[in-house]
Amino acid sequence: QVQYVESGGGLVQPGGSPRISCAASGFTVSRYRMAWYRQSPGKEREWVAQITAVGAVTTYANSVKGRFTISRDNAKNMVYLQMTSMKPEDTAVYYCRTPAFATWGQGTQVTVSS
Repeated sequence: QVQYVESGGGLVQPGGSPRISCAASGFTVSRYRMAWYRQSPGKEREWVAQITAVGAVTTYANSVKGRFTISRDNAKNMVYLQMTSMKPEDTAVYYCRTPAFATWGQGTQVTVSS
């Protein structure tokens, strides 16, 4: 059974650098394209970043390019999103998943505020 447990969110000051984590189970993250998404209040869920299975090629949405870094730990079956230079508009619930399966986790709330 595919499951995700996202963690590491919380209240972050503008300019902060939190790292959020995603523990995946039921499949092996290294064999799938993994992605982070986010949903802000009143907005559609949007794609943020992805890392490919082959070559670990990373791609980012323009809104986070240069500030966020996606990575994975194959031994731990974990995916991470290192975020820097946080802005209030980065406030959202962040989710990780592979598009190969329909499952979503509960997400982790990140709030950027002083």
